[in-house]
Amino acid sequence: MADMSGSDYRKVYALSQEFAMMVRQGIAAMLDPWLIACQDSGVTNLQTFADGVKRDYNAIRGALETVWSNGQTEDQVNRLKMLKRQMYGRAGLDLLRTRILYPSTEH
Repeated sequence: MADMSGSDYRKVYALSQEFAMMVRQGIAAMLDPWLIACQDSGVTNLQTFADGVKRDYNAIRGALETVWSNGQTEDQVNRLKMLKRQMYGRAGLDLLRTRILYPSTEH
């Protein structure tokens, strides 16, 4: 991005803010116009990012259109991995099971 002009930086900023708003608010109708704006921007990095979004278009559009989230699942998986790392080589499955089913309230 070193060879970008001031107007290119403004385009990147505006389109990145628009993308963030679209994702936070779940506005699927903004996706197609946003992709076109990225392609027409003339900024290679934006065009490359838009190409990646197009490759996963159905998944991204679906994520914007639904209220469902896998955040709870990801949180539990992250917690399990953290516990496994803490206990690596120290105890067997019984202790791991106990720590998962009966988490300590201490932090």
